[in-house]
Parts: sequence; structure tokens; C-alpha cells
Amino acid sequence: MALSCLRLANHMSLTRLWSVRANNKINALCIPCMCHQSRYSSSPEVRRGVFRFVTSKLEWAKDKYEGFLKRRFPRFYVLHHTLVEGFKLLFQDAKEVSQIKTKMASHGVMYEELSYRELEKVRQFRRDLIKAIPLALISIPPFANYLVFVLMYFFPRQLLIPHFWTPKQQAEYRQVYHSLRAQHHWPILKGLQHASRKLTVSNLQRRLDNLCSKVQSGANPKVSEVLAVRSLFSGPHLGINRLTVGQMRQISSLFFLTPRLPGFLIKRRLLGHAFELTLLDRALSRLGADQLSDAEVRQACYVRGLNSDCVGIVQCREWLSQWLHISSSLKESEVSLLLHCLVFLSAKHRNNGSTA
Repeated sequence: MALSCLRLANHMSLTRLWSVRANNKINALCIPCMCHQSRYSSSPEVRRGVFRFVTSKLEWAKDKYEGFLKRRFPRFYVLHHTLVEGFKLLFQDAKEVSQIKTKMASHGVMYEELSYRELEKVRQFRRDLIKAIPLALISIPPFANYLVFVLMYFFPRQLLIPHFWTPKQQAEYRQVYHSLRAQHHWPILKGLQHASRKLTVSNLQRRLDNLCSKVQSGANPKVSEVLAVRSLFSGPHLGINRLTVGQMRQISSLFFLTPRLPGFLIKRRLLGHAFELTLLDRALSRLGADQLSDAEVRQACYVRGLNSDCVGIVQCREWLSQWLHISSSLKESEVSLLLHCLVFLSAKHRNNGSTA
């Protein structure tokens, strides 16, 4: 009896031992599978965590570097900060222009059908890109970027686009550019007075001469006085096809275009800018000038020849309304008058805030 009980106990011990070993093997097989599954399910979270960690470290390093520059080299810090912010603005503009181009291609939107802000964005980005191309070409050779950096530091107005100007530089350079533009007001008016003496219609001759004299005296002409001579700027006297090369070169300087080109190229560029300005005026009339912010109003006035930084915002809005009234009243053949309006409506403010 005792022997039977002993055999039974041994059998139960072997059974228990086998079951324990079997469970251990099953657990050993299951644990890697669970770990493998857990690793794959948590890998996106791990990657996001690593990305956040690396980003935070880069931000910390950038803040430390900028803090060092600000303490030790404050002037270089201003240049560095301006360049970084300028590249951000430039990439943002490039992205917006790309979206506008995509919309035009995918939805069949014509250039003339774009909104005012879209037209202004495309126009300004194209001008900035043209100015930036020479600097990009200079920086292509090896180690030329150091020379470019020196040129950017000493000649920011000539080489850099407004994205890379400090707020102080933007205000200063706009005054310089307007002063350069205002130097051509008096020669253009003198040329018109000289041309008026050759007119055979005495009534129109007297109106044009009075208009030029009023502008030269510092008075602001009325819209009706400008539109009263519109027929002269569409016919054989002062039409765009009748302007001399000297007159077209003077007007080109109002748009900051180089006058050192052959006459047919100057005429072509003037027509292109006049067409672009007409589209902007039409889009702005559809939108309504009252929908623009103060900064947008000042920029719109500056593009059309007004020294808007030294004029009150109420005056800027009134001036822009006058311009749109004249622009919307003109025909395509009277584009010469639109170009001369940069002098008729702006010469009164030519000396405001002049620094050059």
C-alpha cells in the first residue's frame, strides 16, 4: 500500500513538472511574439517622440546661438535675423504664387480674372525674382558665397529684395527710391509744356499748359482737369506711339525701369507695365479700395507714384480713389495719360520726406 502511494506521488510530481516545463516553453514562445507586436504598434509613437526630441534640441541650439550673437555681435545678429526671416517670407511667397499658378492651370482661370491680392502677389514676386537672379548667379562658383555675403552687407539696397531689409531700411530705401523717381517729374512736365506749343487746337493747348503749371506750383489737379486733356494722349500728339525716346526714358524711371535700352524695348516694357497696372486697377475696383488694410493702401499708392509714407492714411485713401476714377475712365488707346498720371497726381508730394 505504501509502495502504491509512493508511485502515485512520483507520477503526480512528473506530471506537474512536465506541465510546468510546457507552460514555460509556451510563455517563452509567446513573449517574443508579444514584444514583436508591441514594438511594431509603438514604432510611430517612438518616431514622433524622437522627432520632437531632435526638434527641441535644434530649437535649443538655435536659441543659444542667436543669444550668443545678440550679446557679442549685435549688428551681425540683426543681419542674421533679417536673413532668416527674409527666407521664410520668400518661401511663403513662392508657395502662394505656386498655389495661384496651380489654380490657374487646374480651373482654367485667366490672368485677368485673378483677384487684386493675387495679381499684386504675382507681380511683386516676379519683380523680386528678377532682382535676385544676378545675386544667385554670382554665388554659383565655389566659395563665392563669402563674397556675396560681403556684398549683401555693404550694398543691401542694390542687391537685396525687400524681404531681406530691416524695417528701418525699408522706410529709408523707399524714400531714396521715391527721391530718384521724383527727379523726373519736372523734366516730364517741361516736355509736355514744350509739346503743347506745337498743338494746333488752342483750347486743348491751354488746358494742358494750365494743368502742367498747376502741378508745378504744388497744387493738386482735379480729376476733371486731367480727363479734359485725354484726347491729346490718344491721338498723334502725345499718344504712346508718338512719344520720343527721351520721353519714354523719363517715364521708365517712374517705374524703376532701366532707361539704358533701345527705344523699341523701352516702349515694349512701358506697355507691359501699363497693361499690368490697368489690370490691378480693375481688380481693385472690383474689390473696393475700402477693403484694403492701411499697409495695402500705402503700398498701392506707392506703386502708382505717391510718396505714401509721408502722407496720412486718409489722404492716401482719397488719392487712391482719384486714381481709380481716372483709370476706370480711360480707354486702352489712352494708356499714355495713365503713365503721365504718375506725375500729375504725385508731383505735389515729391519733396515730402525726401532724403536724397
